[in-house]
Amino acid sequence: MDEPISSAEQFPAQYWHWLEDGRIQCDLCPRDCKLHEGQRGACFVRGRAGDTMVLTTYGRSSGFCVDPIEKKPLNQFYPGSSVLSFGTAGCNLACKFCQNWDISKSRSFDKLLDQASPEAIARCAEQYHCKSAAFTYNDPVIFAEYAMDVADACHAIGIKTVAVTAGYIHAQPRRDFFAKMDAANVDLKAFTEAFYVKQTGSHLQPVLDTLCYLKHETDVWLELTTLLIPGLNDSSEEITAMSHWIMKELGPGVPLHFSAFHPDYKLDDIPPTPPETLIRARQIALDAGLHYVYTGNVHHIEGDTTYCPGCGSAVIVRDWYEIKQYHLTAEGRCKNCNAAIAGRFEQFTGQFGRQRIPVRIGAVA
Repeated sequence: MDEPISSAEQFPAQYWHWLEDGRIQCDLCPRDCKLHEGQRGACFVRGRAGDTMVLTTYGRSSGFCVDPIEKKPLNQFYPGSSVLSFGTAGCNLACKFCQNWDISKSRSFDKLLDQASPEAIARCAEQYHCKSAAFTYNDPVIFAEYAMDVADACHAIGIKTVAVTAGYIHAQPRRDFFAKMDAANVDLKAFTEAFYVKQTGSHLQPVLDTLCYLKHETDVWLELTTLLIPGLNDSSEEITAMSHWIMKELGPGVPLHFSAFHPDYKLDDIPPTPPETLIRARQIALDAGLHYVYTGNVHHIEGDTTYCPGCGSAVIVRDWYEIKQYHLTAEGRCKNCNAAIAGRFEQFTGQFGRQRIPVRIGAVA
């Protein structure tokens, strides 16, 4: 039974149309939810109220934190900078392995403790000297109207914006949404349709379409993350196929992060990903020609380090989220051979480090 949509939750949503049978269809993502009066979509935060579609989480967050940008993970987007991170509730995928399931699978809005206008969020990012603001924890696609308004407010005062997303979105909202983003980390959750259907309740092709769109039709800085789950998407054959697709369709300069799974949500009977699996996957991707391949959720300095594709020297040495050595010019060139490193860079004067600072914005009209 859907929870009633209160008047306080009814922010007018975009991306829907009427059906001949009197229902309305949400056109935001490929789920194409078709709704009668009072019904919510699969994401739970978009629903029908009267004769319109509404977003029920506009201006409401599950919390705010200042993080290192490397935690998103984005290793080649203003390395060492800090980012104001926040999300809302709900999700348009149904991943059995969700690592933030208490937020993304929430059907209770008591998770949404912080309220803030887009302008208040931008001011908070500025107050904490953040280079960017990130829409994360749950997928920002489902709160697109809120995220886009926050992005406008951030850009007005020089704050960059970051989307951490599964990329499951239709073409028109995809154009509108990513036009407001400076960087994106997209979860490429696997490289088989069977995995997407069985483990996430979605499909692979729309995600691949989003990746190609971002790379070839926008200026958004793009990095990818794949969570490797033992026995489900960690075979050498699948990793090889995925790496060759990235090389062919996106090119060698798109960073790829292989991240370690830990038992959670509905897959609590599967063991954690061994570090050796991530190291093997990284080598497969490097052998396929990708220049920047990282390991995540394990202590592996080599897998945290950015190497110059020109001379092979370590240009950014990291230990977890802390930068130990930095050998790039302000323009992002290797100081050893002057080769250009893919990414977004500026003069490196210090780093935020591995700290994480929870912040409260408070109620703002």
